[in-house]
Amino acid sequence: MPKKDYKKIEKELTFAKRNCWDVWGEAEQKKALAFSEGYKDFLNKAKTEREAVSVGVEILKKKGFKSVGELKSLKAGDKFYSVNRGKGLIAGVIGKKLFDEGFRLVMSHIDSPRLDAKVMPLYEDEKLAFLKTHYYGGIKKYHWPTIQLSLHGFVVLKNGKQVSFVIGEDDNDPIFMITDLLPHLARRQMEKTLDKGIVAEELNILIGSIPVVDKDIKERVKLAILEHLNIKYGMIEEDFYSAEIEAVPSAKARDLGFDRSMVAAYGQDDRVCAYGSFDSLLTAKSVNQTQIIYWVDKEEVGSEGLTGAISNYFEVTISKLLGLVGKPKGFSEVHELFSRSMALSSDVTAGYDPDYKDVHDPLNAARLGFGVALERHTGHRGKSSTSEANAEYVQKIRTILNAAGVIWQSAGLGKVDEGGGGTIAMFMASRNLEIIDIGVPLFNMHAPMEIASKADIYSTYLAYKAFFEN
Repeated sequence: MPKKDYKKIEKELTFAKRNCWDVWGEAEQKKALAFSEGYKDFLNKAKTEREAVSVGVEILKKKGFKSVGELKSLKAGDKFYSVNRGKGLIAGVIGKKLFDEGFRLVMSHIDSPRLDAKVMPLYEDEKLAFLKTHYYGGIKKYHWPTIQLSLHGFVVLKNGKQVSFVIGEDDNDPIFMITDLLPHLARRQMEKTLDKGIVAEELNILIGSIPVVDKDIKERVKLAILEHLNIKYGMIEEDFYSAEIEAVPSAKARDLGFDRSMVAAYGQDDRVCAYGSFDSLLTAKSVNQTQIIYWVDKEEVGSEGLTGAISNYFEVTISKLLGLVGKPKGFSEVHELFSRSMALSSDVTAGYDPDYKDVHDPLNAARLGFGVALERHTGHRGKSSTSEANAEYVQKIRTILNAAGVIWQSAGLGKVDEGGGGTIAMFMASRNLEIIDIGVPLFNMHAPMEIASKADIYSTYLAYKAFFEN
């Protein structure tokens, strides 16, 4: 018998993850590095969901997109957008066959773990002024003391006026901070488990110390802060009740490593995928199917509410679009359209960190630098709280990525029973939309500074663009 060429057989039969930096030539590497420059700028401008939407709309308008509310009709090639309460964004390009062949949807979330000011947050203690906070999303609470924080506020005043402010991002701004014990006095604190070392009610932000001059006032520093807010923004204490004030790390997005191959920044979960989907919509060529991106809020707290993925805002908007292209409009038609469409849940996953190998399944974990991560299912324990893409749909996505030459890898969120998590995929699957999770692997997920590979950031953009075009 002739000797078998097992090297050839191995290449034909096995699936080997590929490092982008090994596969790409110099030209493609330069494109990947350059792509992250715009991404870092986006991260620095969009540290909250409202800011992300504002930045997105500004770009869309420059690119010729029109608000759905302003349109009288739609035809092939027209560009549209719709904003949900300042915290969600739908944008798209009408396909050559309108909605006859359904649509392609890439859906991301733009909220990130942070600290929110409590409803009535301002107090004084020991002649110091603080803001009480309520953490938002899954955080490790010990990450947040002693780092530089900025305050991003949106306030509706008693008279109805809307006021926005950002304090702590400019180099000339003051910053804010949560204090921690000095090691000399922290013996009992350091004997606690990590989740108990800092408790939620200790995440109070130090914001001032100079009192008003009238010594008859009981809380002189608190009043001094209120006076500052009133002079600067027209606020009174009651206005905190109709305010959204988010404390986030003030650090800027930065290159990481001697070779500048990675990005360290706050909020990459999930603005890295939101940015990639947005840019892919702007650069993808027009095809038969309508192309849509959808940025949602509240993923980090279960996707509930008016601006979360569970909201029917998407159905309402699609119904309006159907009417504008001259098709029947109504929720029955909308859901029939969903069944003919394809979607991606563009969200991040855990990168395989060599310092923490014991929580990962190395055969199924995503590696930094090995391309966009395709995650067939998320969830935890017995695949709870997830949607699992069916085999037929997974094959469709594989075919699209392979045909476009996109470097991709399989992904899984840790060992079985080690933990896990969910995404927005299950909320769109409940609408009878075929969907799968696909995005960027991260180190330090949910920490004040997360890490992503520029190779994966660029590969993810290429994947979304290929999905829109094929």
